[in-house]
Amino acid sequence: MKTSKKPANSSKTNQPFLRHRFLDEAGDTTFYGKGHTPIIGVQNGVSLSFILGMVKFRSPLEPIRQEIRRLQESVANDSYFREVWSIQKKKAEPGGYYFHATDDPDSARKVLFDYIKTLDLSFEAVVGRKIPAIFTRKHHSRESEFYADLLSHLLKNKLQSGGDLILDIAQRGKVTRNVVFEEALDKATARFLKRKTPDQIKTRIAFNVQYPRTEPLLNVTDYICWAVQRVFEKGETRYYNFVVDKVSLVVDLYDSSHYANNENYYTDRRPLTPLNKISPPSY
Repeated sequence: MKTSKKPANSSKTNQPFLRHRFLDEAGDTTFYGKGHTPIIGVQNGVSLSFILGMVKFRSPLEPIRQEIRRLQESVANDSYFREVWSIQKKKAEPGGYYFHATDDPDSARKVLFDYIKTLDLSFEAVVGRKIPAIFTRKHHSRESEFYADLLSHLLKNKLQSGGDLILDIAQRGKVTRNVVFEEALDKATARFLKRKTPDQIKTRIAFNVQYPRTEPLLNVTDYICWAVQRVFEKGETRYYNFVVDKVSLVVDLYDSSHYANNENYYTDRRPLTPLNKISPPSY
């Protein structure tokens, strides 16, 4: 595990739930198909952006886990969903049904979205538009570098908060590996040191890969990520607007047309709109 080097005392140690952040994603990191052919927005199922989101819960975690598990059991055993293939398929697998916004029918989504509305939490995300020129120049055409770059932007402002910070990250193939996390933390540290001094790094960061099927708190991050993704992919704000009061920050990282005055930063006071929909690239 990679950690920042300098731990610090903090009142967070008396409130363990404040030491955790839960990270999941929406979209994919795919840019090319066979023969290095660009397939962004061309091939069905290949997203126009990749979104990495993070949730901070401001209340003890175990009661939230228990309630999400109860809601999952309620959905799985509800006769209304008896013929919903995506739910029944998961129900039959080891560990049973769990919430996953992409697969769930809208009636099941409402169950978890309604619960999210009751929670004291904040969500922030970094959106990476899939721009081949940036992917080649900045990330050397490596999906792991693309992922690390987004993660570093979530981390860079956490380095001076103090105490331990545990990032519970949803497992997603080859990009959720220690070497990628180390790269992200190194990038975050380098960005931090452009504005600050080494002695101001007071947070010790650890990475903990989790599985959405067994860590229900990741389901919350998944759902809000999905709601944000619908805005960028389809211009659809229905789900995002329902939880916008939980969304503290969304950074449209590579939207250079709005860099002036940080207009690529969105909050609940300056929310996303259908105008944030991404147009497919022209090759």
